[in-house]
Amino acid sequence: MSSAASELFVNSARRRLPTGHHGCVTTSSVRLRPKNVWEVFRVFLRLGVTSFGGPVAHLGYFHEEFVERRRWLNDREYADLVALCQFLPGPASSQVGMAIGLQRAGLWGLLAAWSAFTLPSAIVLVGFAFGVASFGDLSDAGWISGLKAAAVAVVAHAVFGMARTLTPDAKRATIALLSLIAVLLIPHVAVQVIAIVAAGLIGLVWLRTEAPDASEPMKHFSVPRPVAIGSLAIFGALLITLPLVVAATGNSVAQLFDSFYRAGALVFGGGHVVLPLLEAEVVGTGMVSADAFLAGYGAAQAVPGPLFTFAAYLGAMNELGPTGLVGAAIALIAVFLPAALLVIGVLPFWERVRHFSHARRVLMGVNAGVVGILAAALYAPVFTLGITSPLTLAIAAAAFVALRMWKAPAWAVVIAAAVLGWLLL
Repeated sequence: MSSAASELFVNSARRRLPTGHHGCVTTSSVRLRPKNVWEVFRVFLRLGVTSFGGPVAHLGYFHEEFVERRRWLNDREYADLVALCQFLPGPASSQVGMAIGLQRAGLWGLLAAWSAFTLPSAIVLVGFAFGVASFGDLSDAGWISGLKAAAVAVVAHAVFGMARTLTPDAKRATIALLSLIAVLLIPHVAVQVIAIVAAGLIGLVWLRTEAPDASEPMKHFSVPRPVAIGSLAIFGALLITLPLVVAATGNSVAQLFDSFYRAGALVFGGGHVVLPLLEAEVVGTGMVSADAFLAGYGAAQAVPGPLFTFAAYLGAMNELGPTGLVGAAIALIAVFLPAALLVIGVLPFWERVRHFSHARRVLMGVNAGVVGILAAALYAPVFTLGITSPLTLAIAAAAFVALRMWKAPAWAVVIAAAVLGWLLL
């Protein structure tokens, strides 16, 4: 964010003080923001170096950290964020993280959450692009197997916790079951979106209205309305104009930015779903060779954080224009920028809409559907990839007990599982 944009945001926020129930910020939130930004950065940095296992596992880590441990959100608020981000294009887990940072410390909090959660894996993958391939294939390493087993425990812990709160009755449990069955039988990202939409419609017509808890204050997102609308306008303008600029100028920087911006703006589901689109953009155009693409994809499985950081590796390996650190920075920013613009643009309006009576019924159904989808993901791919032997099952079971019964922090469980995998597998 430029200094001018930052000053515009702060001045706009101050002009709106005090805002009360329908406003965006308060005097205390502005005064405490520097402390909150550092807190957000510190927490997400730890998650950025320990959150192995892919986007579903990331949602489990976030639930453990921000709902169970820090109580920045309750189960309902967290599930609402997850449900919304499943609808938006881009990396869903990263968008949930951005939203949490935005709620906690405003726009700078969003930037802190994204950078801290993203940069650790991006740095490792850029290092891999510069020659870390000499370490060889890590997919069969014992510590990697331990991390995958830990991801099983983290996701299972999150699913159990969310199910207890979001599917407490027969109707919502049935909605979750139907979503689980649909996603398991037809494993396609489009089916996930359809299942969420169907769950919301079922909730609208089948569930009783659940009024929000009056004693629970509404969470505020420190984004003035003009900034939110402007973010949505920028999102659409870049999507339309970048290809025109590339066609008119042939500029290699614009071409690199356009390729990764479109990948981040048009893919639903995030994670592995973006790989076919990225392959078409970089291998099909000659930016990166097929062998280099596959080597980087293998390395991306061995690092924590969002899989979208694979873009940094591809940018560093770009053969047609900006390469190295410059190419990595352009690709990384471009692939995540659509997600950030959508979070900034949509969340302030979402916070108001979700408290309406009809919207609450829809959300009750959607949240139950999300529980079913996460439960399906717990089986495939998390369990099927993470449990490959009796020892990995034992590590996962021990990690689950440590999380659920002993209330151990997720990062400590992840590290312990990696050490056990290294020693035993």
